[in-house]
Amino acid sequence: MRMDEVRQLIRMAPVEPDRVRRLLARCQSIDDLRLAARRVLPRSVFDYIDGAADEEVSLAANRAAFRRYRFVPRMLHDVGTINLTTQVLGTELRAPIGLAPTGYTGIVNPAGEVAVAGAAARHGVPCVLSTVGTTTIEDFAAVPGSPRWFQLYILRDRGLTWSLVERATAAGLPVLEVTLDTQVPGKRLRDIRNGFTIPPTLTLTTLADIGVHFRYWTEMVTHAAPSFVNIAASVAGGPATLADLSELFDPALTWDDLAELRARWPGRLLVKGPLSPDDAARAVAAGADGIHLSNHGGRQLDRAVAPVELIRPVRERVGPDVTIVADSGIRHGADALIALAFGADLCMVGRAYMYGLAAGGELGVSRVLELLTAQLRRTMQLCGVRSLAELRENADDIVVLARPEDRK
Repeated sequence: MRMDEVRQLIRMAPVEPDRVRRLLARCQSIDDLRLAARRVLPRSVFDYIDGAADEEVSLAANRAAFRRYRFVPRMLHDVGTINLTTQVLGTELRAPIGLAPTGYTGIVNPAGEVAVAGAAARHGVPCVLSTVGTTTIEDFAAVPGSPRWFQLYILRDRGLTWSLVERATAAGLPVLEVTLDTQVPGKRLRDIRNGFTIPPTLTLTTLADIGVHFRYWTEMVTHAAPSFVNIAASVAGGPATLADLSELFDPALTWDDLAELRARWPGRLLVKGPLSPDDAARAVAAGADGIHLSNHGGRQLDRAVAPVELIRPVRERVGPDVTIVADSGIRHGADALIALAFGADLCMVGRAYMYGLAAGGELGVSRVLELLTAQLRRTMQLCGVRSLAELRENADDIVVLARPEDRK
């Protein structure tokens, strides 16, 4: 072998000088980002975003539900050009993937929802601010370039609740999604066992953890402590457990409350929860423009049905013109393809982008969207479809239930 040939073999790729970009480049899946987040975050914070309620049956079942299906690809179809664009609630999106509302986001990275909105803007997809987020409605709305929505809990304090609606209206947020499955908070055993509080309490365990996760704690102490800025007046001062927040939620909610919300909100309205076909139809009759099928990622009612199993029956019940959003268990573009084939208009992720936010801030969230979008595009190509409309037209031929022996 000649020396010039040897040199060709041992050429080294340029080294990325930025530590975060190097880390993110090595992450080739959402599970890789989860491992990166686990290394970056203190255990109690990681468990807060990673955990679920009670025995975490729904957490596992949400992912397993997608794995019940297999693809039958169509051969010799021109898939040189793939169109992922879609219209959702009057907004043109570059891909049918969005970033769901997450509570207390600033505990993962001080940039919080502003970083999330920035990544969403870069990719032309929607993101949602939670009532218990750590960025004000006004600051969130001011992030340019992305469809920004607001998620509402109807609280015991109706005056505070309606003031949030008024602020979202004044900020120009076009979509409100009201969450119905939090009459009482789920019992998240990881948080209880870790003694997780909001904000974190400085204990001997915390002090020991500072040495292990020095970069995380340095970043946190050099920024303002994250707090529930939109409902601060209703949250008692000092550290609080998630159970302490139960007094905010109203277990006496009824359909009348949804009707009042509809009367007060001038924009598009999504109703969010693990809704049965009957409840979905009732929500539409009450004025909802769309249904967000979600079991809170398993964080509320454990053993609740996986939302992917509800998409088809809800679509059949509410018809083709009602928007359907789905989340819970989506960790790959192939999962999104299944939900879209069944009739969802938009797929959302929560934990997935929180892992990215922990690993790399706004760039980490952007990496999540890059991965999911690329996976969805590639899966569509390998299945022989070029658009979401073509996928839905051929859904029964392409997505099939796996044989029992194949469900692993």
